[in-house]
Amino acid sequence: DVTGLLLLQVGVFSWLWERSILRIPGSWFTNFLFYPSFTQTLPVPSQYFEMGSLFRSEEMTLCQLFLQSEAAYACVSELGELGLVQFRDLNPDVNAFQRKFVNEVRRCDEMERKLRYLEKEIKKDDIPMLDTGESPEAPQPREMIDLEATFEKLENELREVNQNAEALKRNFLELTELKHILRKTQVFFDEGISQNLTYPQMSDSRREEEQTLLGEDWLKSGNQTLKLGFVAGVILRERIPAFERMLWRACRGNVFLRQAEIEKPLEDPSTGDQVNKSVFIIFFQGDQLKTRVKKICEGFRATLYPCPEAPADRREMAMGVMTRIEDLNTVLGQTQDHRHRVLVAAAKNIKNWFVKVRKIKAIYHTLNLFNLDVTQKCLIAECWVPVLDIEMIQLALRRGTERSGSSVPPILNRMDTFEDPPTYNRTNKFTNGFQALIDAYGVASYREMNPTPYTIITFPFLFAVMFGDLGHGAIMTSFAAWMVLQEKPLAAKKTDNEIWNIFFGGRYIILLMGFFSMYTGLMYNDVFSKSLNLFGSQWKTNYNVSTILENPFLQLNPSTEDYDHTPYPVGIDPIWQLADNKIVFLNGYKMKMSIILGVLHMLFGVSLSLKNYKYFKNQLSIYCEFIPQVIFLVFLFFYMVLLMFMKWMIYSPKSTDVKTSPHCAPSILITFINMVLFKENKSYDVCDDFMYSGQDTLQKLLVVLALICVPWMLLAKPILVTRGHKKEHQLLSSNHVGGENGDIDGAITPAQQTVPDNKKHEETDPVELYIHQGIHTIEYVLGSVSHTASYLRLWALSLAHAQLSEVLWGMVLSNGLKYDSWVGGFVLWGIFAFWAVLTIGILVLMEGLSAFLHTLRLHWVEFQSKFYSGLGYGFQPFSFEVILDQAASAGED
Repeated sequence: DVTGLLLLQVGVFSWLWERSILRIPGSWFTNFLFYPSFTQTLPVPSQYFEMGSLFRSEEMTLCQLFLQSEAAYACVSELGELGLVQFRDLNPDVNAFQRKFVNEVRRCDEMERKLRYLEKEIKKDDIPMLDTGESPEAPQPREMIDLEATFEKLENELREVNQNAEALKRNFLELTELKHILRKTQVFFDEGISQNLTYPQMSDSRREEEQTLLGEDWLKSGNQTLKLGFVAGVILRERIPAFERMLWRACRGNVFLRQAEIEKPLEDPSTGDQVNKSVFIIFFQGDQLKTRVKKICEGFRATLYPCPEAPADRREMAMGVMTRIEDLNTVLGQTQDHRHRVLVAAAKNIKNWFVKVRKIKAIYHTLNLFNLDVTQKCLIAECWVPVLDIEMIQLALRRGTERSGSSVPPILNRMDTFEDPPTYNRTNKFTNGFQALIDAYGVASYREMNPTPYTIITFPFLFAVMFGDLGHGAIMTSFAAWMVLQEKPLAAKKTDNEIWNIFFGGRYIILLMGFFSMYTGLMYNDVFSKSLNLFGSQWKTNYNVSTILENPFLQLNPSTEDYDHTPYPVGIDPIWQLADNKIVFLNGYKMKMSIILGVLHMLFGVSLSLKNYKYFKNQLSIYCEFIPQVIFLVFLFFYMVLLMFMKWMIYSPKSTDVKTSPHCAPSILITFINMVLFKENKSYDVCDDFMYSGQDTLQKLLVVLALICVPWMLLAKPILVTRGHKKEHQLLSSNHVGGENGDIDGAITPAQQTVPDNKKHEETDPVELYIHQGIHTIEYVLGSVSHTASYLRLWALSLAHAQLSEVLWGMVLSNGLKYDSWVGGFVLWGIFAFWAVLTIGILVLMEGLSAFLHTLRLHWVEFQSKFYSGLGYGFQPFSFEVILDQAASAGED
């Protein structure tokens, strides 16, 4: 019943989608899924609603565009706003520095450099930049001069202010350091005088500890016979130990160093960083030591300042320093205010300036792809455009011509080409995520079937088969619904967190995965490893109390009154939650369901290849590939699926005949293996060997026909292609001979002799043709077996998810339910928090990611390999929106 509901849901939805909804012009569902006009990102005329869809890429055409030189800039600007034209480079051999508009591009680069400098200074001061969200139009070429002048003025003014501020800060730093030197050296000298007075009264041991580097004689002489010099300065605090060691070794201990830390960090005027420094004073004797000390200070980048010897001179200098510091503070404040005003004014317009400059640069980059005609008055371009949007492109070109004031209208001509056009699928915010999943495997070849419309349903459905849990699905749905409802404010934040951007970009995928997980969880009747008893179990326990107490294991018989003979209304009966053989039952159920869904999924993929063959008028592939592939898959694996349904219908516990009772139900796996190996089925004496009459003969016939399909796929197409090539060569030879004999009618014209490029590719070597076909045949035959087995991952991951959920409930949360007193409430609160973290971290995130990757594999390999080549290249139109988004992302990185 559950399998039937799942298959019916997918089948009905797909049928309605293809047959009804897509045939209703202007349907809200069609517009939402397939037309970006629904999201107001790419307007499409209403008359095109019935033509465009996501099932195939848009029809593209190569056009040649002729633009007058004076109108080229405005026309390209309009096309950039439209974002529907992909230009080709007509100057591939010309160096980028030798193109016509290289000077304009360089000017734009220079303007961008100045804007980045302004932006860096604005961010340094934490000034908010005004972002209106609007995108101004590209300015006219003559406006570039005004923009350049504005940016030049702002940059020069800001650099001048910064230079003045840096000079003032450097002067302020010097005065601040000098202030600290004067204060600290006064303390040093005061300590020296005090030490000199108290030195004679010290004990011998104390005197030895306090003895200076210059010895006791100098102190006893009262500094009357020796004249000492000193230097004072400031050094980085972390360099003090090495500085002290170097002084000791270089001066052989003949200097006296005192140092003290400056409490507050000082600002480095060059970098703006806060640095910790220390004040030092060094006493020495003689000019040689003085020279040596100064060189060491210079090597350690210490800053030396003049320090008077007399206390009165030091006090006078300190007062002068304080006065100058106050004056500098006033000037610095005025400088910073002026700088702030300049940056605030720039912050109001810098976003719009960036947009304008980047648009100008993009236009000139595009114009460099064009060719000039011989008169140097007309620009020639080649571009890929969607056929449906040619009228819109022509309207944009006319608007550009009117803006430029040109009297000559642009000319847009369609060209014939044998090149493969780019693949363009119209998407919106809903379908974009699913299309990105497909394109990650490979961009669809031009006009081949696009798997995206079917993936919108099958991807979340197969994910949910593995992830099915009503509770976990509700968590996932809630998170996705929050992102969908808050998508505008969340999108406006534009964070550079890559993981968050992945989640937000796939919000609609996560939403559908959550919905389908809730649905399959309801079918499995699984909510955090528990079941919901909404309608009452269809099973009854008719044993008395004594029987239950005497027997540890009791079995309910579905053929008796233990079962009501009607299934549970929705999903699996909750009684299975208590059964010891629950895993055995669920394993068989999910395993068979996985095979059924897998075979149907692969058959659907093979059927889509028929649409490709019909569209490309490849009749040979229909008869030589599609038909034998369908026969091989249906006669072997779909027949196995039919055996499952037949087994469910034939063998019933209500049957009074032993041969149709569950006792005689055969194993489908053993039956299929015996069928392929042409072995006989062996059963019990009371049971039939086969499920129906003629089964043995039919199975042998099916296997033989399936085996015949292998050489059919392998040889038919190469033989027919080779034979066709021989006939063409014979026809060409006979026509050539007839022309030499004077048969004018028999001769062909040079135009008829021309073979298109796509036909030339088919005329390959016969050996390569056989090898290529052999590889595809082996891949399909072996893949049919391996891919069918691969779908068993649906069962395996579903079982693992259910068991992990049950383990978390039984070993974590159930422990919090054992306490009855008020203490149990606090215990349950803590255990529930731990259980919730494990549930979200392991079961929702890790298991969800695992199921997502396995679902991706089933679609990329098992499904798409049946019809999807993915050898195309994407349509990359010239679009200001894309260019600005890429520039913004690069700026954030």
